[in-house]
Amino acid sequence: MKKIAIMNQKGGTAKTTTTVNLAAAFAEQGKRVLVLDLDPQANTSSWFGTKDSEGTLYDVFVNNGNLESIVVNTDIANVDVIPSSPWMVAVERALFQTDESEARLKNLLSSLPNKWDLLLIDCPPTLGFLSLSALVACQNVLVPVQTQVMPLEGLAHLLETIEHIKERLNPSLRLFAILPSLVDSRTNLSKEVLQSLRERFPDVVLQSIIRSNIRIAEAYSFSKPITLYDPNGSGAQDYRAAAKELLVKLERTSHE
Repeated sequence: MKKIAIMNQKGGTAKTTTTVNLAAAFAEQGKRVLVLDLDPQANTSSWFGTKDSEGTLYDVFVNNGNLESIVVNTDIANVDVIPSSPWMVAVERALFQTDESEARLKNLLSSLPNKWDLLLIDCPPTLGFLSLSALVACQNVLVPVQTQVMPLEGLAHLLETIEHIKERLNPSLRLFAILPSLVDSRTNLSKEVLQSLRERFPDVVLQSIIRSNIRIAEAYSFSKPITLYDPNGSGAQDYRAAAKELLVKLERTSHE
């Protein structure tokens, strides 16, 4: 199972939107996808209609329980979810000074059966304990970047964190891809940000972009990914293209 942490320490960067719609696009292409909502805000869980209000994921984390037991089937073929809850904000305090707390998520994931092709982890919008746990557990980091603001300073901080985790806890970790999101080619700012990203990270920024599209935002209200809410629209086309490019990239890098 290929593990991808979807991460950006800034809020409002289409992180949850990326997680949900890439999961659906991967599933359309025949991949079995497990989504782990690690964000206490639980927006991904809400989008899939699977929000956990009972603190189950918290209990599994704290008691080192059975992660598979809380997997929830969604209405989307080949997509399952491990829902989050507001209780997750207390995980760091509960695990303080316990043995190998940073590796707890990695250990929990290792017990999952080999029935999914991809794991997508929606990380919180901060580089706290939960996000660091995802970096320890995953090989790949996917960063959605909103091209309506200059993101390079925040990306530099994230890269420093990735290198620190790589040196100390997870040698296989890498910045796998940057997905430009909310791209509006009519504005100079969006063009400048996209150009800056491609110049700074030429081997990492995807050729696929996610254009600004009100239909993607509307899809959340109907608890559907854009591929089902507006299957023939530009938003669905963009996420399908990104999913295809990512699958090719995963396949290529798995042989390196």
